[in-house]
Amino acid sequence: MKFSENWLRSHVPTNATRDELAATLTAIGLEVEGVEALGESLAGVVVARIVECAKHPEADKLQVCQVDAGNGTMLQIVCGAPNARPGLVAPLATIGTKIGDITIKAAKLRGVESNGMLCSAKELGLDADASGLLELPSDAPVGTPLADYLGLPDASFELKLTPNRADCFSVRGIAFDVAAACASHVTAFDAAPMPALNDATLPIELHAGADAPRFVGRVIEGVDAKVTTPVWMAERLRRSGVRPVSFLVDVTQYVMLELGQPMHAYDRDLLKGPVSVRVARAGETLKLLNGDTVELDPQFLVIADAGRAVGLAGIMGGEDTKVGAGTRNVFLEAAHFAPSAIIGRGRRFGLHTDAAHRFERGVDPELPRIAVEHATRLIVEIAGGAPGPVVEAVLPEHLPKPQSILLRRARLARVLGVRVDDAEVVRILTALGLSVEANGEGWNVAAPARRFDLAIEEDLVEEVARIHGYDAIPATLPGSGARLQAPSEERVGDGDARRQLVARDYLEAVNFAFVDAESLAQWQAGGGVPLANPLSADLGVMRSSLLPGLVAALARNAARQQPRVRLFELGKVFAMNASEAPIETSRIAAVACGSARGEQWGEKSRVVDFHDLKGDLDSLAALSNATLEYRQAAPSWGHPGRSAEVLRDGRSLGWIGQLHPRLQQTLGLDMEVVAFELDLESLLVRSIPVAIALSRFPSVRRDLAFVVADDVPWAAMEATVRRAAGAVLRQLRLFDRYAGRGVEPGFKSLAMGLILQEDSRTLTDREVEAVVAEVVAALQREHGAVIRG
Repeated sequence: MKFSENWLRSHVPTNATRDELAATLTAIGLEVEGVEALGESLAGVVVARIVECAKHPEADKLQVCQVDAGNGTMLQIVCGAPNARPGLVAPLATIGTKIGDITIKAAKLRGVESNGMLCSAKELGLDADASGLLELPSDAPVGTPLADYLGLPDASFELKLTPNRADCFSVRGIAFDVAAACASHVTAFDAAPMPALNDATLPIELHAGADAPRFVGRVIEGVDAKVTTPVWMAERLRRSGVRPVSFLVDVTQYVMLELGQPMHAYDRDLLKGPVSVRVARAGETLKLLNGDTVELDPQFLVIADAGRAVGLAGIMGGEDTKVGAGTRNVFLEAAHFAPSAIIGRGRRFGLHTDAAHRFERGVDPELPRIAVEHATRLIVEIAGGAPGPVVEAVLPEHLPKPQSILLRRARLARVLGVRVDDAEVVRILTALGLSVEANGEGWNVAAPARRFDLAIEEDLVEEVARIHGYDAIPATLPGSGARLQAPSEERVGDGDARRQLVARDYLEAVNFAFVDAESLAQWQAGGGVPLANPLSADLGVMRSSLLPGLVAALARNAARQQPRVRLFELGKVFAMNASEAPIETSRIAAVACGSARGEQWGEKSRVVDFHDLKGDLDSLAALSNATLEYRQAAPSWGHPGRSAEVLRDGRSLGWIGQLHPRLQQTLGLDMEVVAFELDLESLLVRSIPVAIALSRFPSVRRDLAFVVADDVPWAAMEATVRRAAGAVLRQLRLFDRYAGRGVEPGFKSLAMGLILQEDSRTLTDREVEAVVAEVVAALQREHGAVIRG
């Protein structure tokens, strides 16, 4: 929210300096992001009129101007501004005036005398526009100090408001907080009804129920739309970050900034039949004021006349009924829309308007009539015209009802840790515009309709605390002792998992939990959970997988000349639940591309592959003493021959493998990418460690080499060996894989080491041979494996 300091002071008189005012606003929760001083050094700058212009004899881009500065004599000024012309009224810095670091002196420019300087807005520090002289209205009084004419000095304040303080999106809303904090009062506001001078009306109809429970309109006939916006209004708009457009448009902007009620002005002669608020029809189109034509659906509310939509309710008006220079009859509109009917709608079309920003957070439902009356008064006073009667349509049952909140004296003292005088509590709440009635326990407080954020007793405690001053509340440590909870040994900590992957040369990434629905569609990873109010159109659903965001981060790094990228992420994924809230699941994922190891001289470089990633995953599983099984399987995004389902104790944890070449091409990746994604809780759960004695008896190792069909996975053979060998098998190591000369095509040779041991005795050769024979027989029976000769 941006506003003029002088404008604010016109609503709340205070002796606080500018710096004190900025500090006070921040202290009460209205954070001041910036203060821009305006017109601090304009002594000697006056309003002047150019009477004559002649070409400079020695310079094509300069003009010699005769300027009337109101002192009875003409001043000769050499000027290079492209808009300098006879009759133009502009600021003139007279001799001796200091503009920035320059002091204006009489000088000769290319041989021609110049006795002052005609100024642009940028040179005066009033605006960023340096394209030409600052053009003032033609009726500006010549000779008047510019500061007096423009209401300077002034300052432009910019606040960073939290979403719950929608009432402060107006100068008058901020004034209540300043009045409370500075022990002042808010000046009375003239909202007296403007009398109707004719019978001109437009019928109003409400067809949107609770989404639009109030609509106020008024016809004003005979308006001069070509009238220039008054300087005082235009300057207040500029200092609030709004560039003046035309008077009728500027009036609605001015009222919105002053009161907080968005408004719209229609050309009455372009409206046909009754005006209504209704739900948009599927496929209905509307051309907006910005020139875009949008296709609507029933999620939108529209302002409509007899046969068409003429405005996107609460967001932007329509092009076909806008006011212009030829407008004579105006229809003013101010309505109340429920926040739920406006939230997120504009972002679907890439729109972020001041009106939507306010309606999304909540606007005082009592403001529409006041705003229409105020705008009517301004229009009639400045542009003339005859107003008709105010027409109001209202659905009382859907309007917010004021609720009384009990603020207990004892509760206030207990929460704040300090007792605030009753008189101070009453003063604070009353200055904020709340109705206060004392009772035995404390006070019954009724909040005005503009304060949507006040609903429970704690809200009132906060109001007292922030206005009384947080620095006035003593800082004391909590009296109760804190109990430290030891981490459970039945689960590996997330920090341990992170450190393990970092030790394996991965970097942690943190991605948005919101993704683009199109991205999930590319991965065929499920639809995700749609958001009712997304941050933007490309962050519209909650992710159903970590991999799309993680691979996108990998792609961005690879595109920036990073040949070797290894990333991991711990985070939540989300799935729809038909009957309850969406289901959240913790996952861990990693992605890698480029060389298996960093560049070095010790070994030949090779590309990272499935087995490198499998080794990293096995090291992670070792933290929880988990034995993982890998079963060939490929989801839609996985390479058909280089993917596996990961299991623990027969339960599926997730997937590991290489991305499908088609997906890599779609994502613009020109390198192979390997990845895994697993259920975090199932991976990190572990049994409580139990100490056991080491066997005092020697182990026996037997090495065996088998020839087996190439399509038989090692995981299946490993399971067979462990089952056949039984409890005496302590370790099983695969130490060689060979295919080529001496091995029949379509087959491979796998060499494994069996380490056997008993706890109570030394194994005999006969027992060892019996185990080996059982293993050989089981592998031949189940997989067709034969001992390699």
